[in-house]
Amino acid sequence: MVKTVKLAVSTAAAIALMVGAAQADEGMWTIDNVPTAAIAKATGFTPDAKWLKKAQLSYVRLAGGCSGSFVSGEGMVMTNHHCIADCIAELSSAEKDYQADGFLAKTRPEEKSCAGIEINQLIEITDITAQVEAATAGKTGQDFANARRTVLADIEKNCAGGDAKLRCDAVTLYQGGRYNLYKYKRYQDVRLAFAPEASAASFGGDPDNFNFPRYALDMSLLRVYEDGKPIKSPNYFKWSTEGTKEGDASFVIGNPGSTSRLRTIAELEFVRDNVAPSFLFWAQERRGRLIEFGRENADRNREAFDDLNSIENSIKVWKGRQMALADKEFFGGKVKAEQALRAKIAADPKLAAQVGDAFEQIEKAQARYVQLYQRLIHLERMRAFDSVLASNARLLLRAGDERLLPSGQRLREYGDSRLPALKQRLSNPAPVHADLEVALLTFSLTKFREQFGPDDALVKAVLGKQSPDQVAAAAVKGSKLGDPAERLRLFEGGKAAIDASDDPMIKLMKVVDAAARAARKSVEEDVDAVVEQAQARIAKARFALYGDSVYPDATLSLRLSYGKMQGWTELDGTEVKPYTTIGGLYERDTGAFPFDMAKSWDDAKGKVNMATPYNAVSTNDIIGGNSGSAAINTKGEVIGLVFDGNIHSLSGDYGYEPKRNRTVMVDVRGMAEALRNVYGAQHIVKELGLK
Repeated sequence: MVKTVKLAVSTAAAIALMVGAAQADEGMWTIDNVPTAAIAKATGFTPDAKWLKKAQLSYVRLAGGCSGSFVSGEGMVMTNHHCIADCIAELSSAEKDYQADGFLAKTRPEEKSCAGIEINQLIEITDITAQVEAATAGKTGQDFANARRTVLADIEKNCAGGDAKLRCDAVTLYQGGRYNLYKYKRYQDVRLAFAPEASAASFGGDPDNFNFPRYALDMSLLRVYEDGKPIKSPNYFKWSTEGTKEGDASFVIGNPGSTSRLRTIAELEFVRDNVAPSFLFWAQERRGRLIEFGRENADRNREAFDDLNSIENSIKVWKGRQMALADKEFFGGKVKAEQALRAKIAADPKLAAQVGDAFEQIEKAQARYVQLYQRLIHLERMRAFDSVLASNARLLLRAGDERLLPSGQRLREYGDSRLPALKQRLSNPAPVHADLEVALLTFSLTKFREQFGPDDALVKAVLGKQSPDQVAAAAVKGSKLGDPAERLRLFEGGKAAIDASDDPMIKLMKVVDAAARAARKSVEEDVDAVVEQAQARIAKARFALYGDSVYPDATLSLRLSYGKMQGWTELDGTEVKPYTTIGGLYERDTGAFPFDMAKSWDDAKGKVNMATPYNAVSTNDIIGGNSGSAAINTKGEVIGLVFDGNIHSLSGDYGYEPKRNRTVMVDVRGMAEALRNVYGAQHIVKELGLK
């Protein structure tokens, strides 16, 4: 369970979050707009263009959401264990369970392919705001949405130029106030070099999640190949041999997923009153189903392990968000922040005319969103079809249809620049567990019927005269989409092959696809287009008032956060120190899940230095998506590997609270000690440049 936490944010701080310059240590800054003066004042170090460029080229993004970084000149990438859990599960078998036993390749030929992982290295950023504004000028509603989609798709396509080794993403910043184009070098041959046991990586499990002190080795090492050989990576972060002490500067480089700090009160109220309650009711019941499924036997427990960990993490995240939005002091500060911004706009006739009724338009759009939301999440976002096979079926079905259209008219995820990633996803040989698929699809179909009622036309079309478990069992057990060769055959065959398929999961997706597309179209036209245009007007006013001293909300694009190594004081006066040690890990061991010590650590008890710092916290401002981010020092050396935030960070979607919001990382000294004296990975230690 999540601790009950009092969210303490002063009104002044909350106002600064919304409309003024960032507070010390606050901000997820785009790499092309780093507040060097503020960093110099806070840390005594001024990052120059050379330092920032190296940081950009050393960072990598794992397609799917996590961050990572090159840590050697031979293509070695450092990220979290939990970011590659699917690869580890895919490589495991009854004979070789790498989740339980860990993995270490002692030679390059022993490194194992992670077929579902794509690595993106950011090589260029271009401002495309003028192009987007020119293409959408004077348009509203669906016309605006169509024009925006077309121009962004065309820009992405022209950027990649048909080169499958490039990926180009057009990113919206400041809620439509600015657009940037991010060009990436794409790597799809990624192999596993090292991963500890899951019991070491996630030591403490759900009880320790979003808490500190922590004792987790949530790390893994991959290697990037091209043309069958490890790539040369001249830009990389060396591992620090000295580590840090309390008060030292810390920089986190990664791609935070999303925040809502610049959203209006109407938008936040919609999340508080609709999104969070809906998700939490569903997720907690889904967690119960997974626990029940895993209790059947050891195989089912292993099959449900990753899903259960993921849903437990999401529940904590959304409880934290809901607590923040329900906290009168916190939310009251956001209200006063918006009032202050609106007052400044109203006081300037030119800005007032420019912004017009933007806030009122957003309010009306949120009222419309209430009417559309359940159809959107159940159909378009697949809550009603909770199944890997169903997701693959929908991907194939839409790929067949969308690829017949010009790139600019497609759904954005099917643009030319993104097709290689979709194909790689379909080629992933990770096993599909039929019994788990039936259990989850049965549950989701049951909730679908419960949400809309048995008389709903679409519910009738999906279930007919059958029960949810009958439909789920027939679709899962009759489907061939668990075979990557079959998925690729259909993908390459295009619409003709997909239309000719009698796969029951594809047939099921055909039943609902028109309704799912309609739900998406309604939200894009009645909500997204309205909000984006209104937010763009507000963003321009904010720029006029504050310039670039306000950072954009996170968008899964590269960001730099600055801070320092520092603990905190709880409201009851408890002092939380910034470091734990390996000795504390052994003290915490109970021998029972989730505090059970991995055997390799038990065996190494006489060899490891108990005083070695193991996990640490800093004041860096991060959010989900920063998992796997490198924490570096002023020399550009790795001092830690980010894997979590503390319980106070859960309000970070809506604001940064400097007193207690902390980033949690694996200390570089703990990782080095583990590689040397627990896993005997001396060849990796040498490659990392350590003695």
